[in-house]
Amino acid sequence: TYPLPEAQLDRFILRTSVGYPATHDEVEILSRRLARKQDEVALTPVVTPAEFSSMQASLEYVHIDQRLREYAVALTTATRENGQFEVGSSPRGSLALLKVARARAALDGREFVTPDDLRAVAVAVLSHRVVLRPEAWARHVSADEVVRGIIDTVPAPNWK
Repeated sequence: TYPLPEAQLDRFILRTSVGYPATHDEVEILSRRLARKQDEVALTPVVTPAEFSSMQASLEYVHIDQRLREYAVALTTATRENGQFEVGSSPRGSLALLKVARARAALDGREFVTPDDLRAVAVAVLSHRVVLRPEAWARHVSADEVVRGIIDTVPAPNWK
């Protein structure tokens, strides 16, 4: 594999890392594979395609206040203005922030987005949409760290 160009990375809604399993979990993976006696795993769907489409469509009814839309744009704009980035996030980053924050709110059983929803998803949504300056990369600064700093410095709207 090779790194994708920034224009292609921007098309992914978010980036997440699951890391490696704990030793006992990895041993369990090996044990299950040996017990199966084949590489293929039989998977059982948990929802139908229609149910999945319905869940996706339901996100359109999760409310996001105007102040939070402005906050999402402020977070994205801050990536464009941050001196550690050569390239900041495009407007697709703002759109992705809204979509993923709405999904987080829905998963929490809410019909509205909070500033915490936006903050919780911002690193996963924005950090792969930026390009670090060579000097930041040379100092072993990660895009995740810079986006976390942005989240800490861009004031969230008053939510009371």
